[in-house]
Amino acid sequence: MKNYLKFLVLLLCISCENDSNESIEMAQVDQATIATHIERLASDEFLGRKPFTEGEVLTVNYLKEEFEKLGLLPGNGDSFFQDVPMVEIDGTPSETMVISGKNGSFDLGVLQDFVATTNKVETEVSLENSELVFAGYGVVAPEYGWNDYEGIDWKGKTAVVLINDPGFQSGDSSLFKGNEMTYYGRWTYKYEEAARQGAAGLIIIHDTEPASYGWNVIESGWTGARLVIASDLPLLNVESWISGESAQKMFAASAMKGQDYKALARDKNFNPIPLDLNVSVSIENKIKKDVSKNVVAMIPGTDRKDEVIIYSAHWDHLGVGKAIEGDSIYNGAVDNASGTAGLLALAEAFKKGEATKRSIVFIALTGEEQGLLGSAFYAENPIFDPKKTVANINMDALDSPGKMKDLTITGYGHSEMDIYAKEAALEQGRYIIPDPEAEKGYFFRSDHFNFAKIGIPALYASGTYEGFDKSKEEIKAYNDFYRINKYHQPADGYNTETTELSGVQLDLQLFFSVGMKLANEDYFPKWYDGSEFKAARE
Repeated sequence: MKNYLKFLVLLLCISCENDSNESIEMAQVDQATIATHIERLASDEFLGRKPFTEGEVLTVNYLKEEFEKLGLLPGNGDSFFQDVPMVEIDGTPSETMVISGKNGSFDLGVLQDFVATTNKVETEVSLENSELVFAGYGVVAPEYGWNDYEGIDWKGKTAVVLINDPGFQSGDSSLFKGNEMTYYGRWTYKYEEAARQGAAGLIIIHDTEPASYGWNVIESGWTGARLVIASDLPLLNVESWISGESAQKMFAASAMKGQDYKALARDKNFNPIPLDLNVSVSIENKIKKDVSKNVVAMIPGTDRKDEVIIYSAHWDHLGVGKAIEGDSIYNGAVDNASGTAGLLALAEAFKKGEATKRSIVFIALTGEEQGLLGSAFYAENPIFDPKKTVANINMDALDSPGKMKDLTITGYGHSEMDIYAKEAALEQGRYIIPDPEAEKGYFFRSDHFNFAKIGIPALYASGTYEGFDKSKEEIKAYNDFYRINKYHQPADGYNTETTELSGVQLDLQLFFSVGMKLANEDYFPKWYDGSEFKAARE
């Protein structure tokens, strides 16, 4: 009821503001512009747009030139670029991960059974007969009275943990957030927490449903060169995943043989369990320090130039990698040439329309695929004052087989940005819904998350559920096909004959409408009570 009353009050305020802004020209986002930029950015010419490659040079220069053609100004002083210092670690794991115990040992094969990486800037790292300890979900959450690491000195040991968090498929909505993934469920958190606990390594057990992607995504995303931002935070020697089949083999050889390790991990009274097994694996690294770039452009406001609305999308993808059906270029047409093209199409629309009172900023971010690195760097080194940054509207993987009735909001219920989105959706004859797959943790998997962490209300949304001309079942089949066959695969390319962009255009038009309203009023959207991001704003 409290949030509903807030909705009515804010909607009245927005309506009052809009009464005085009715003459503002609502330009149209051009679908042909979207198509042109997706086709170009997803072409083989750009080599999969991986940072620290020729693909990056081509991509960031293309974006700079296109923003300049539209008449936008540099967004970082007199530059269109924000330098993002990174370290490239090109790691080669040992061919096997050896699991040994009193009953003998067995080997896991690289890629087929395990992947192993490191964020340590060292030429060689290893685990040598490191004791394996099952640490449930690898979560330390005082607010839930939960500590999976308690009671053990973790120095030199390797934790084995499950992906997602205890609430997933528990049937208990009061356990964490029930089926909705919390940040504790993300692989990034699990590596961070294990390092804080002093462990030498961490092994995450892959399971397709709670991870929300198959082992093929692990193979492509956790192999080859990776990028990190140099940090003074504690780091693991080895960060790894093992397949579900390998985990079954490991538990069968362990002190937990015959026990239901998933059920044990969901018990609030869980304590870490030594497996009476050791692990050995090594990684040889080639180290390269370099600078990647965020691309930043802006349209200054007429009245309140220091108050900004930021549109964001990551320009990077996976580059050139493991060949699949003869194709080794990971073009990333949906992920995320679509969002990057959206930035350019929105910039064009704002330039066609009347000038706004607040400034509009467009940031094409680097390193999202490597762990939201470009937005993390921006959050630590913001160009625009976060307190005067009105909102962030983030675009990642815009895709649909046509115009959508719904607008699915990932992170629904966190801020008043929901209200702006709802009003714009109603104008298009659409409805809004919370993310129906909240258990997959999409709120923590794109760049808006880092804007939210510094208190900036963020909107991350797109049509994903029901089409105007296609049923919910057809849309689900379409989304499932992309996730299984194209996500993070060379197959995510652009086809001029089959790619449908009317739904993408409709979403971008909605984002334009939201941005236009925000840019011509003096209200700052607020976080709702109960959101973990409210404190940073206040």
